[in-house]
Amino acid sequence: MLVLSRKVNEKIKIDEHIEITVVSIAGDVVKIGIEAPKDVRILRSEVYEEISRQNREAAENIKGKASSGTLDELRKKMIE
Repeated sequence: MLVLSRKVNEKIKIDEHIEITVVSIAGDVVKIGIEAPKDVRILRSEVYEEISRQNREAAENIKGKASSGTLDELRKKMIE
């Protein structure tokens, strides 16, 4: 992990297309701004973890349904 110290309005560049700016610091809260191409997905880690958890659960549910019937039966369930 790279650890950097920055002051308000100072920036960090990642590659050529991503720029992170320290917007404000108040106590133990740091607000940052991120400029990145629209195709770059930026999520808070807790949101990312929740999405990953939900995706795993959905995959397990589909896997369970697939083993309990034919592919045609699964397609019908998905359309309903």
